[in-house]
Amino acid sequence: MTSQPAHLPRKRNLIVFLPDQQRTDTIACYGGGWAHSPNLGKLASESVVFDRAYVTQPVCSPSRASLMSGLWPHTTGCTQNGSALNPQFRVLPQLLEDNGYRTAYMGKWHLGPEELVRRAFQVRISTQGDSGYSEFLVSNGLTPDRKEGGFSELTVSNLPLELSQPKFLEARACEFIEQHRRHPFILVVAFVEPHSPYNGPLNDEHLQSGVEVDVTASVPMDSNVPLRYRLIREWQQEQALSDPAIREFYFGVTPADYRSLKQKYLGLVTLVDQSIGAILACLERTDLMEDTVVVHTSDHGDMLGAHQLFGKEVMFEEAVRVPYLIRLPGQRPIRVPRPVSHIDFIPTLFDLLDQPNPAQCVGKSLVSVIRGGALPAENVFIEWSPNWRAKIKKSTSLASRHQIKRAIAESTRTLISPDGWKLSLRDKDLNELYNLNEDPLETRNLYYDGQYAAVISRCSDGIRRWQQATNDKLKLAYK
Repeated sequence: MTSQPAHLPRKRNLIVFLPDQQRTDTIACYGGGWAHSPNLGKLASESVVFDRAYVTQPVCSPSRASLMSGLWPHTTGCTQNGSALNPQFRVLPQLLEDNGYRTAYMGKWHLGPEELVRRAFQVRISTQGDSGYSEFLVSNGLTPDRKEGGFSELTVSNLPLELSQPKFLEARACEFIEQHRRHPFILVVAFVEPHSPYNGPLNDEHLQSGVEVDVTASVPMDSNVPLRYRLIREWQQEQALSDPAIREFYFGVTPADYRSLKQKYLGLVTLVDQSIGAILACLERTDLMEDTVVVHTSDHGDMLGAHQLFGKEVMFEEAVRVPYLIRLPGQRPIRVPRPVSHIDFIPTLFDLLDQPNPAQCVGKSLVSVIRGGALPAENVFIEWSPNWRAKIKKSTSLASRHQIKRAIAESTRTLISPDGWKLSLRDKDLNELYNLNEDPLETRNLYYDGQYAAVISRCSDGIRRWQQATNDKLKLAYK
């Protein structure tokens, strides 16, 4: 009589929560105890918490391309917001050698045509444009208000809780989990929130009097700050002063504006947190929690008035540093204090799924660190390519028109060292050096102070070596 094969252990599932533009200090473990995000707080208490996790580029599309492909933006060519990822590069499910997973991508994609994501993932639920979410709203009696189909972002932001995008994604994610509970699955839930417009059904969730305005919101930018940053600040403030809707939902001018916008931003964080809590409850209900790796991170942060700026597109910590939590069944919660990069995202997740590191990916697995091993003292790198296309003002007093054109077209390569130095080298604008240990708010640019020449030389050599290793052809200014 032929014996039956031994029962094989179940392969782990993977869920990735990817909110858009979430700052670290919106979760208690990162010092955001005043933000109402209890579900993320609980997740963090059971997770590996990376204290200093950095994106590859602080803007949506390039960062997401790195998360999905395991490659640097300058390698994929996806260096501008809204640019499409070349289909020659495989993304998350396509990189798996094991095709036994059920896969789904729900929410914001932002890497070009839908064909790519639909080819890569078996299930695709979109919330952008004329999508499944639009059909959901129409079925609830709403009429699209965009000529090309779908609903405008301000219209969506004014909807009640039960019609919000997070609630829609929550329901679809739970349906997917229930349907595929007997099979290993990979599920990405990519929330648009808390990205601007800062508006939603939970605007009053936080008392405005309890909202902390960033300290640097009252620190004026001087001529030692890159010109592009000063141009962004000037443009944002002029947009806010000329349009009440922009001032109410996008950019602020005064500390009162900053507080109001941040209050609404935190409401969006709570909105996402509630849906994450419901999805995690579904995992518990289906007895899958201890078979599932749960990851939470973001594509970039948000200045939210820090340095008098909003959004991202700059190298300040508020924009480039993001939450990064990994809950692993059977793993004790630990904190990883050294800087890590999103370039290691796919190699780490694949290692946790007992899958080989794809040849396409240039990063390394952090599983040895997760298991309690020492993290090598390595630098982290971030890049920036020209994205900002705001109209150049002829009347600005910040600089000459020629200087402004150069600054808007600048590229940056940033190094963050394990011992707390942050060097940003540019091709067409001012360079920066900050001591994050002594100046975590980045208020003193030390690059042009001669006493730091040795630090600059060491960090510059690190950037040069990284450029050579990654075939980055950008020529930087070392002056």
